[in-house]
Amino acid sequence: MATRIQFEEWLPDQPSITSLRDAKNVYPTSVGYAPFNNQETFSGTATENLNSVFGSKIGDEVGIFAGSAGELYKLDATDLGLDAVSKTGGYSGGTWKFTQFGSVVIAANNQAKLQAWTLGTSTAFADLNTNAPVAKYVTVVRDFVVAASIGGGTETTKVQWSDINDETNWVSGTTSQSDYQIIADGGNITGITGGEIGLIFLEKSIVRMSYAGSPLFFQFDTISRGLGCLEGNSIAQYGATSFFLSDDGFYKCDGQTVTGIGTEKVDRYFYNDADLTDLDSMSASVDPIKKLVVWNYKNVDGGRSILVYNWQLNKWSRVETTATGVGNITTTGYTLEALESVLGYTNIDTLPASLDDRLWVGGKFLFAGFKDDLIVTFTGSAYNSELITPDLELGYNSVIKLARPQIDNGSATVKVASRRELDDNIQFSSSVTTSSEGRASLRSAGRYHRLSISPTGNWTNAVGVDVDVKPQGNR
Repeated sequence: MATRIQFEEWLPDQPSITSLRDAKNVYPTSVGYAPFNNQETFSGTATENLNSVFGSKIGDEVGIFAGSAGELYKLDATDLGLDAVSKTGGYSGGTWKFTQFGSVVIAANNQAKLQAWTLGTSTAFADLNTNAPVAKYVTVVRDFVVAASIGGGTETTKVQWSDINDETNWVSGTTSQSDYQIIADGGNITGITGGEIGLIFLEKSIVRMSYAGSPLFFQFDTISRGLGCLEGNSIAQYGATSFFLSDDGFYKCDGQTVTGIGTEKVDRYFYNDADLTDLDSMSASVDPIKKLVVWNYKNVDGGRSILVYNWQLNKWSRVETTATGVGNITTTGYTLEALESVLGYTNIDTLPASLDDRLWVGGKFLFAGFKDDLIVTFTGSAYNSELITPDLELGYNSVIKLARPQIDNGSATVKVASRRELDDNIQFSSSVTTSSEGRASLRSAGRYHRLSISPTGNWTNAVGVDVDVKPQGNR
């Protein structure tokens, strides 16, 4: 008897007979999973380990910036080096948050006054203005630069904004729309996102910030009470939707409603896998091309893990990584000749991405990250991908004889673990490589069967696996 097992949802919070047991180093597609590309080194080394990376663009002017505890850096397009561009004296710590207001890149680290870099003219960061605040978070809401958690930890419930269309004016008064608001309900501010409205995330609430005009300028409405954001570094935004981690799992908010996206899917898995003593080292970003939200965090084994969420399909996967964080960059653009003459790539095999990758096309926003003191891009080949089926009950007792993985443009290796009861130990067989006909010969008896499929080659999509089984009699 032949049976097709589709690679449907990975739901680690569910029982083993109901869903995929693993979806490793892949990302969800509408039917099955595609390879999550390995990281490749993109930049030269910084003088310290990085804690953020940010891409900016206005007109044809692009810039890639990164931050560490004591420095700000700008990527040198001529050699991909990370040039220190800090203000005189540098900085004394903190994780950097970036935003762009017109041609000005603004950075906050909860230690120094907001820092500013004007694309096309600046040679070093400088204080945005003498009256600009020290802030932990910064974004743009309509025509205002908005900062939150002010004063280096002394005013953790304060939101402050600049004058309209003037990022340098932070003085309240009759001739300015700059002002501030204390959010009295919800604990400390843990993050902020912008756009047509602002969303202020607190430990136990979410507040919407809407422009109302003179004399109050902004209206603040609590849209969630009791549910807030646990860790500000978990916040990622795409369009009008913000994604974040709360006390009990992952959520999204569109400014009107708050919706759980990890409930009974990955929330328990995350809290079992994450090192909860080091949550502030996590980071979040968006891959707009593949419609993914990506969270990087330290796991209980001391390594780094990535959770991947496809917001259009509402499906998850996971990635094993050595990258210490994720972010976005803006590509500079190079011709084939420039890759050799400017960047020094004389061997196509050493390129961090294929020649047709958008990494080499100028002015494109790209999902990226950092590993220690380097910027990395996730543009390498597929690596160590694995999909593990649910525990399959194909008759009271049965023997699996053959497996045929359905892998577009690739092959696979197959392992099987069979057992009599669900509380028996799981022990996989040795790997079997599929033949030229895509078949893996197996012989494994039991009541429940679990197959591990590891795609190989230049594969593009894994859909499922066909298995041949026969009944086994009882004695």
